[in-house]
Amino acid sequence: MSITLSTALGSLITNKRRVSALKSLGVTTVGEALTYYPFRVTDPVPLTTIRQAQLGQQMAFVATVRDVRVVPGRMLRVIATVDDADFARTRNLPGGTAQLTFFGGRKNYIDWVSMRLKSSPVLVVSGTPSEYMGQLQFTHPDFLTVAPPAQAAASQPVGAKLKYDADSIDEALVRVTRPRPIYHASSRISSEHIHETIVDLLWMMGARTSTSPEASGIAGAAMLVPPSTDSIAVQPGETQSAVGVLAQTIPDILPERIRTAKGLMHRAEAFLAIHDPDSRARFNEAIETLRYEEAFIAQVSLLKARSHAHTSAAHPCPLPTGNTSDHASSSAHHLRDQFIASLPFSLTAGQQHVIDDIATDLARDWPMQRLLQGEVGSGKTVVALAAMLQAVGAGYQAVLVAPTQVLAEQHAETIGAMVADLTPHVPVTLLTGGMKLAARRKALAAAASGEPGIIVATHAAFSKTFQAPHLALVVIDEQHRFGVEQRESLNAKTDDGTTPHLLVMTATPIPRTAAMTWFGDLDISWLTELPGGRKPIRTVVVNEADAPTMVRMFQHIRARIDAGERAYIVCPRIDDDAEAAAAAGKRKRGDDDTVGIDNPYETYDDNGEAEARPPLHSVEEIAGRLQKLPQFAGIQFATLTGRDKDDVKTQVMADFAAGKTPVLVSTTVIEVGVDVKQASCIVIFDADRYGLSQLHQLRGRVGRGGTNSWAFLISRAEPGSIAEQRLEVIHNSLDGAEIAQADLEFRGAGDVLGDAQSGGKSSLKLLRVVKDADMIADARARAEQLLAVDPELTDEVQLAGAVLDFTRGNETFLTSS
Repeated sequence: MSITLSTALGSLITNKRRVSALKSLGVTTVGEALTYYPFRVTDPVPLTTIRQAQLGQQMAFVATVRDVRVVPGRMLRVIATVDDADFARTRNLPGGTAQLTFFGGRKNYIDWVSMRLKSSPVLVVSGTPSEYMGQLQFTHPDFLTVAPPAQAAASQPVGAKLKYDADSIDEALVRVTRPRPIYHASSRISSEHIHETIVDLLWMMGARTSTSPEASGIAGAAMLVPPSTDSIAVQPGETQSAVGVLAQTIPDILPERIRTAKGLMHRAEAFLAIHDPDSRARFNEAIETLRYEEAFIAQVSLLKARSHAHTSAAHPCPLPTGNTSDHASSSAHHLRDQFIASLPFSLTAGQQHVIDDIATDLARDWPMQRLLQGEVGSGKTVVALAAMLQAVGAGYQAVLVAPTQVLAEQHAETIGAMVADLTPHVPVTLLTGGMKLAARRKALAAAASGEPGIIVATHAAFSKTFQAPHLALVVIDEQHRFGVEQRESLNAKTDDGTTPHLLVMTATPIPRTAAMTWFGDLDISWLTELPGGRKPIRTVVVNEADAPTMVRMFQHIRARIDAGERAYIVCPRIDDDAEAAAAAGKRKRGDDDTVGIDNPYETYDDNGEAEARPPLHSVEEIAGRLQKLPQFAGIQFATLTGRDKDDVKTQVMADFAAGKTPVLVSTTVIEVGVDVKQASCIVIFDADRYGLSQLHQLRGRVGRGGTNSWAFLISRAEPGSIAEQRLEVIHNSLDGAEIAQADLEFRGAGDVLGDAQSGGKSSLKLLRVVKDADMIADARARAEQLLAVDPELTDEVQLAGAVLDFTRGNETFLTSS
């Protein structure tokens, strides 16, 4: 059977339980198995004698088999008595004896193990010693049989077909003592079984094999017989034709000249060195190869997307030159500049610069693609509105897409007030999924009319019923809440085949190297200045067990409420049912109403299992507790979660803003866009379980009215822990870029492969956007050179396929932390 990277594991593995267990990890094909990378590698196994053995500590030794017997019973056993006298003598030490014990319920497995043990008088063994009835014992150790010397082999009976795992003791020792990769596992499949399966797959694809009746359950599985090194080693300067069978089934993706220039391994060789490394250095070299491969594929994909955008047609929205009589251009001038002149404050230098850049982009006849990154409160909405008014003044429609109904309603209200006095009149239409049918139909009809104006919408803008025939500009607020697929669906809303200009905005802090990775298809603008009047938010980390400090905090909040201000109380989950569902794996990372369950900051044991953490606080629990406190006597509380209907959310926020319910206990649904000027305090429970960028976003909900403001981070982190160190970053900094960089650096703490396995379906499994900044820059430069010569990748078929797979696998370029 011909095996390729797309071959389904179910057609190769006879053990269906293992197929199912691997499927639960997202591994269903050979390619997915090979890219299920280990998160660390063990130290090499020390070589020692039996008499030097220490219970519980792994070791390797050379042994002579003295006796092999099968013990009957409900559970069959094979017990081999071995000694290492010859091996110990080479070290000037006395020899010792031990037993190798194997259990099995199936007779054919017992017979197979017994046959292997009897086939060779010399074994190389690796295992962890224990003691049983006063005898040193190794239970299910790894062992390799060693071919006897030539003279001994010559005395074998004619016709004997004995096969050995290694041709010499030295070869066997190298393989047995090599480091072992450790994988994220589950209760259904161990790291060892994952490793066994992947190595068997590799050897099936390019090595001489020998069939075992049991082990991994792979049909025709390879025993521990590695492929010839010569068949897969690729030295700098060699062509693919020099690569053996394995490289024919695992073709290289990187262009050969780039791989040679960078001194990288062939892809097939890298897979072997990761999953079956003979040294840490070899493992690290392979990681570096595949990490660069990811960087290169990502940059080629992003550059092609950027290039493709320039081939599309867009409605040009030029600014007037001053002496023009063109009515549309004159309106553009009047609308945009009227709006800027009407602002009760002066634009910052950063805002003016970005507005000018966008004006230049909008004047072109190909679509703008720009990311606007700015701190909470840096004035992104003003910049976006200036751009939309430029499009509307040119006679076209503009759409602002917000991630929640509450935010969409706030945008519609704010924008409506800001453009109310402009001439000519600018209609502002609100469209949300929660609107009543009559209002929704009216909004859809206004959009379908093609009349110049601004449409503020939620995900309803991505529906098939929404049509805007004269759409020239799309603004997406909080880009990380929308996938590329949704983003591009708006391109089909025009009747004339044009592609709208695109401006995506985010307040989620993104390091520049991360932006280069995730948004490399966009031009990037940065707003770093805060408008005048904003005061720094005072951030306080509070240990939840510190009762006196908790009391003083609540007293302070009551004093601010009595002064006419508001307070948010944020909890990571809704109620006990939400916790149970999350623990059962029914919720996904990124859901509005839970954090920590699948948190990137969890710590893991050797099997990849998350260590136990205290239960998370809920909105239901905290609201009930706080209302009973004497500090809040006579104060009305409100709650807000993702389960609430849209009309309920709107009413809750209105009551909160009006002061009817000055304390709002909520989940992270308030993270984005909620703008209540009177809010001066925010308390975040279980702050040690959130990402730093998310904490920074939540903190930005207060202090928006120019008053003094406070953020209280309630923590149960252990002293000296990583979680405590992360909170210190938030405590000491208000710089979003600095926080974002620290956030990504902390994600990789304690993990050899940085952000490996944290991307879900993302193709970026090894690349670390902070630590690999230089690598990303190098990959981008080389990708630009390649595409300049071969823009359609005609001569790089494998790379073209990888680029297509990357694009399909990364619909969401940035995930909310």
